[in-house]
Amino acid sequence: MSDLPEERRIALVDLLDRVLAGGVVIVGDVVLSVADVDMVRISLRTLISSVRAVAEQQEIGGP
Repeated sequence: MSDLPEERRIALVDLLDRVLAGGVVIVGDVVLSVADVDMVRISLRTLISSVRAVAEQQEIGGP
C-alpha cells in the first residue's frame, strides 16, 4: 500500500480531468546531426486541452 494519506490520492481520471480543464503545453526540440554538424532541426509545440476549456476561453475573449 501507499504511504500517502487518503486525501492525497488522486485517480488517474481525476488527474486527467484537471489537466484538460487547465490545459498543458508540451515543447521539445529534435536535432539530427552528423559529425557535430546539425543537419535537421525540428521544434515541436503542442497544446493539450479540452474542447470545453477552449470554448470557454473564446467566449470570455481570451486568446
